[in-house]
Amino acid sequence: MGKEENTNRGRVLIVTAVAAERDAVLRGLGGDERFHVVAAGVGPAAAAAGTAAALAAGGYRLAVSAGIAGGFAGTAAVGSLVVAGEIIAADLGVETPDGFASVDALGFGSSRIGVDARLAGALAAGIAAAGLPVSTGPVLTVTTATGMAATAAEHERRVPGAAAEAMEGFGVATAALQFGLPALELRAISNAVGPRDRDAWRIGDALQALERASRILTEVL
Repeated sequence: MGKEENTNRGRVLIVTAVAAERDAVLRGLGGDERFHVVAAGVGPAAAAAGTAAALAAGGYRLAVSAGIAGGFAGTAAVGSLVVAGEIIAADLGVETPDGFASVDALGFGSSRIGVDARLAGALAAGIAAAGLPVSTGPVLTVTTATGMAATAAEHERRVPGAAAEAMEGFGVATAALQFGLPALELRAISNAVGPRDRDAWRIGDALQALERASRILTEVL
């Protein structure tokens, strides 16, 4: 599918949390006018509101949540990239005497939103073909970033194969769903999910990886 055909079908909205992520994506896109990039703020509420506000203008065919994230050990190493196979609100539910119960278990909706599998596969394949380390798996959206090993282990127990943890994907995907549009999530790993160790974070490297991966967006989307 060529760029002209994609343009005729509508633009791609890319939503980041903060300006540094937005700027990295913009550098990677190189001025490609098929893409519109916004920094909507931190957390799922800000992400949903910012995405909905942008989509209300019309003319979009896809929404992408992009930025840096924590990676689960053994699945997504620091410096690598993750393409979401599913977007999951990991802490959307209630605590019970028997442990956490998701809104799915309660019958109050769903904490899971699927992605466009064809586009996600094409993006992951394109990133791999460019020689960048990439994995595909569930990306968790949380409202409180994990800071303890026990919490990381609990997330992995609830969502086997979880690849990354961030704070905006479910908000972006929820807004896209309301507009009848598919969603993707692309994350560059800056740190391991677990005990907070600021000295081990590689935010600069993750932003560079995000920039390089954003070049691939222009080729596959």
